[in-house]
Amino acid sequence: QVRLVESGGGLVQAGGSLRLSCAASGRTFSSFTIGWFRQAPGKEREFVAAINRNGLGTYYVDAVKGRFTNSRDNAKNMVYLQMNSLTPEDTAVYYCAANGWGIARGSRAYEYWGQGTQVTVSS
Repeated sequence: QVRLVESGGGLVQAGGSLRLSCAASGRTFSSFTIGWFRQAPGKEREFVAAINRNGLGTYYVDAVKGRFTNSRDNAKNMVYLQMNSLTPEDTAVYYCAANGWGIARGSRAYEYWGQGTQVTVSS
């Protein structure tokens, strides 16, 4: 069982940066792959990035590749998503999610979800 809580969202101007954090509870955190998803108003939830159990494997969708960086600290039960060069198209509620399988793009592959944190990028 893993409980996830996101933080770090907010309002930022285009070109700015934010770092999202995903805090996890549970002794088996290091056994889980963590994915990041986002949902913009009126749109479906979409996969953004993921990081595997030991942090050495990451995956990004093309829209964020080169701008977003995923990292994790298993000793602190934390995962981070550093977001740079933000654009208004990045505006969404961002969710972290966990699964015991591995990196996957589909939301159904993830068993545990946080409540989300709002990211708003102004032009």
